[in-house]
Amino acid sequence: EVQLQASGGGLVQAGGSLRLSCAVSGFSFDDIAIGWFRQAPGKEREGVSCISSSDGSTYYADSVKGRFTIFSDNAKNTVYLQMNSLKPEDTAVYYCAADVWSCSGTYSVIRSYDYWGRGTLVTVSS
Repeated sequence: EVQLQASGGGLVQAGGSLRLSCAVSGFSFDDIAIGWFRQAPGKEREGVSCISSSDGSTYYADSVKGRFTIFSDNAKNTVYLQMNSLKPEDTAVYYCAADVWSCSGTYSVIRSYDYWGRGTLVTVSS
């Protein structure tokens, strides 16, 4: 059974940092894409970032470039999202998702991922 467990959310002041984790189990970590999405209240879910486990290639939404970094620890089957310089508009429930493909320019397409974890709430206060 494929499981994705997201964790690391919390309350932080604007300008602060958080690191989210996504632990993947029941899935070969050799050649998959792991994406991070977020959904703010009243808004649609949007793609934030993606990493390919095979070669470490990454993609980022323009809104987070230069502030967020996605990286993986393949030995632990875990992907991280380091979020720095957080802004109130980053407040959302963050989800990780995975599937057997490599990240590309279409990484933010929700239907590209069959496997989703439960979200973790990030709240950034002003």
